[in-house]
Amino acid sequence: MDWIFKNSKSFEKADVLIDYDVYVMKPVEKILYVTAAAVVIFIIAFVFYHSIILSLLLTPLSLFYPKIRTKEIIRKRKNELNLQFKDLLYSLSSSLTAGKSIESSFKEAIKDLSILYPSPETYIIQEVEYIVRRIEMNETIESALEDLSRRSHLEDIENFFDVFKTCKRTGGNMVSVMRNTSNIINDKIEIKEEINTMLSSKKFEQRVLSIMPVLIIVILSVTTEDYMAPVFNTPIGRIVMTIAMVVIAAGYFISAKIMDINV
Repeated sequence: MDWIFKNSKSFEKADVLIDYDVYVMKPVEKILYVTAAAVVIFIIAFVFYHSIILSLLLTPLSLFYPKIRTKEIIRKRKNELNLQFKDLLYSLSSSLTAGKSIESSFKEAIKDLSILYPSPETYIIQEVEYIVRRIEMNETIESALEDLSRRSHLEDIENFFDVFKTCKRTGGNMVSVMRNTSNIINDKIEIKEEINTMLSSKKFEQRVLSIMPVLIIVILSVTTEDYMAPVFNTPIGRIVMTIAMVVIAAGYFISAKIMDINV
């Protein structure tokens, strides 16, 4: 149902202080998602039952969809931030190697990131701009990064902050440490991207296989109407179709769970 809103950020307040593990839907957003889910459920139920009444009785299940969609949005948002953070690390590493201070490197990173991400609403651009503003207000960069790591709930950003804080306090070679840390985190993020790329085709196959039983029933209903009539008009037929629908739904959720691999 991504056709409702291609980008969930249009429903987010333009505020850099985002807790990436929390997403609160606006009422209009909930209504649209529930409505879309209700339409889909009604159509699928009608395919299985050929009964408007039974189909309508199943539409209240759409009330559970906003919760499912919220988890999807949170996962997508954190994944976007994680990928964008990789580009931030590249920019910081390049600036530090050129002899710039860490504070100047963050300011320079805004220019680099703006080229890669033209939209000012991009998460990482908002976060870096907020970090720079805090630095200009004479706050420590450690506190700004700590705030980001706490709100992001991402292991890579948390690890980066821990290494940065330790290096800053112990007076270590910031350029060398930043370069090595950036390379390690970037390698990890790239491995995640490769796994997601390999899984994308399997996820597409999983969606197609989930839709196929519904399409088969539609085709049989149209081409062999008399043959399928007992399935839609008798109690036993309704029970069989209910079991089939439950099995198909269970198969979809189980396969989706299997495909959900965290690195």
